[in-house]
Amino acid sequence: MLKNITAIFLVSLFPNALIAAPLELTTEDYQQAEKQLYQHTKKLVTGTVEQPFWHNDQLFYKSRTKQGDQFFEVNPETKQKKLAFNHEKLAQAVSKITDTEVDAYTLPFSRFDLVDTNNINFKIEGKSYLCNLEDYLCTINSAEKHADEMLSPNGQLAVFIRDHNLWLRNINSDKETQLTQDGIKDFGYGTNNAGWIRKDTPVVKWSPDSTKLTTFKHDSRNVGDMALVSTTVGHPTIDQWKYPLPGDEHIFAIHRVVIDVEKRKVIPLDMPADAHRSSITDHVAGNNGELLDIDWAHDSKSFAFVSSSRDHKTATLKVADANNGNVKTIYSEVEESFFESGVSAISWKYLDKTNEFIWFSQRTDWGHFYLIDGATGKVKHAITQGDWTVLELLSVDEKTDTLYFTGAGREGGDPYFNYLYSVNKSGKKLKLLTPERKHHLITMSDDSRYFLDRFSTPDEAEVSVVRNTKTHTSFNVEKMDISQLTATGWKPPTPFIVKDRDNNHDIYGLLYKPSNFDKNKTYPVVNYIYPGPQVGSIRGRHFRSARGDNQALAELGFIVVEIDALGTPGRSKSFHEFYYGNMGDSGLPDQVAAIKQLAKKHKWIDIDHVGIWGHSGGGFASTKAMFSYPDFYKVAVSEAGNHDNRNYADEWGEKYHGLLVNSDNGETNYDSQANQLFADKLKGKLMLVHGTLDTNVTPFNTLMVVDALIDANKDFDLLMLPNRGHGFAREPYMVRKRWDYFVTHLLGKKPPKEFKFSPKG
Repeated sequence: MLKNITAIFLVSLFPNALIAAPLELTTEDYQQAEKQLYQHTKKLVTGTVEQPFWHNDQLFYKSRTKQGDQFFEVNPETKQKKLAFNHEKLAQAVSKITDTEVDAYTLPFSRFDLVDTNNINFKIEGKSYLCNLEDYLCTINSAEKHADEMLSPNGQLAVFIRDHNLWLRNINSDKETQLTQDGIKDFGYGTNNAGWIRKDTPVVKWSPDSTKLTTFKHDSRNVGDMALVSTTVGHPTIDQWKYPLPGDEHIFAIHRVVIDVEKRKVIPLDMPADAHRSSITDHVAGNNGELLDIDWAHDSKSFAFVSSSRDHKTATLKVADANNGNVKTIYSEVEESFFESGVSAISWKYLDKTNEFIWFSQRTDWGHFYLIDGATGKVKHAITQGDWTVLELLSVDEKTDTLYFTGAGREGGDPYFNYLYSVNKSGKKLKLLTPERKHHLITMSDDSRYFLDRFSTPDEAEVSVVRNTKTHTSFNVEKMDISQLTATGWKPPTPFIVKDRDNNHDIYGLLYKPSNFDKNKTYPVVNYIYPGPQVGSIRGRHFRSARGDNQALAELGFIVVEIDALGTPGRSKSFHEFYYGNMGDSGLPDQVAAIKQLAKKHKWIDIDHVGIWGHSGGGFASTKAMFSYPDFYKVAVSEAGNHDNRNYADEWGEKYHGLLVNSDNGETNYDSQANQLFADKLKGKLMLVHGTLDTNVTPFNTLMVVDALIDANKDFDLLMLPNRGHGFAREPYMVRKRWDYFVTHLLGKKPPKEFKFSPKG
């Protein structure tokens, strides 16, 4: 009797559901969904090209073949492909040194570095190994003793931090020499701390001749602290570090210097300290630790750099004399919102031989290159122009004055498809080098003669070719085979186009349906969101066998939708900066408009049962969705959200929302994005999740929303993950809890109890 009452109750809640539909999902249903995760789908795809790189004009990459994972070397001149090494012998050598059983076709590293012709270097579980390809003997790499080093271009020297100062190590002799003397706590050299991220590797940029490097003293003496406490038996570990926030009087400052490593001489640049800012990202260091916005002259006598203002509105191009520290200002550009020197990466360059600069600007609302005279600071001319955008400057052939770069929106069709172009710095001879109307992933050779082109679409498998930039000839390297994948019933996501909230722009998205989709049924919707502004939800239009757990979630009985809304990059400047100063917008009106348009077109979409989830910025946006559209979004899973950017990194908030302004009445210009101020609007089911040791987005962000929900007497669910950092979204327990939450509260069914994922293979 109780089951019948429950059935009647559920049908009243979900009138569009078929009465005969089962009220529970089984373990088998979850297992079917699990098969759509990448660790399973990747095994069914061969002919891949992964981790490609060029070395001495040879292409190297990893590929999944019918035999297993193999590493290949390709000669672009002869078009010959061969194994990069003897996999069986290397597996035996790795097994011996690691004292583990290693298979030749599942070598436990994803890429390797060529030390020279006969030696390769790779890492396994954080340890570095050096293997000789003649006798196949492996040793622990001596550089592992100093893992947090920055190696010089000639490979003979390395710089590292010790006691807040920079030290030099000779690779051959292992001799260490102290380079700086006056570094102290909170005012040390090359400190790699942006608040939201910390590393031990120094932030430096070596000169081409390896005789000098440029870096800074990192001034955090008056910056406020952040602290987290571990969960443990007994006394906890307290992690305390400097972390500036929007509106703080004191943020990180960098006092720029040049260090002559031969003379052991520190030369301060003749200029005030810069705000800790770069022209494109939230840190002054790149992923490899190199100091950003620096371009050395070929002769190592000078270098160009960009100083960015605290509010990110002003970028100033300068040149420093590396011998005396004199600084000359060349050019400055100001934006009303925020300046960026590229879309996909920093895209300006110092042409020291002609005393010119290639400069990226969005002054026409579209990203393009301009040529600047280094002597006068005047813009000579536009190099590219039109209603399309340059994405990234990949290389410059200074012998022929040819630029190679990626761009989007010029060829028609999907404006997010990336293409490779070349153009003379005069602005003439613009050429499309990738003719297929698909998304192109490019890896250029060092001399720009060749490039690897991997082209595909979200629903068409990848083809990989090597092309010649001069002759425009090409040859195939790999062709992805997805026949095993499609044989399982797998289907790719469906690309779609809708209009934005005001019917002004085309908005592009992907839609995921269950593999057993029935057009005569109706399905609730799960909206996956990442609002930007630095990236969107979709993150690349290349083919993938799995995009997160979108298809897996669809398998459980949902339609999953993701779009790149207004406020995300890759198109015009006005598109990207749409909600500048109002991050609470998060593109949510476009998300709602997109789902409503899809529901009008497809009767199988249940517009009355829409959920949303996201992580980090998506955690912020999904909670905001529940507060801003409480009658539209019924369920949300919000993970690791930066719910009030006054509690998040200063470089992020002050770039995309502006400097903090306090009003006399106690209000601020940040109030519109502070989720805790809207907690009383909650109507549906909300699960908030955070890691207790998240040093990126600290857990206090979520706890402030929790406190406000309690004050508003609202029901909600909270999951705090002890000792987890920021990246828990793919952790099996979190995936299972996310699926369970949507199945229970959006699908109206009971999930299998404590489903356990199979071990990753």
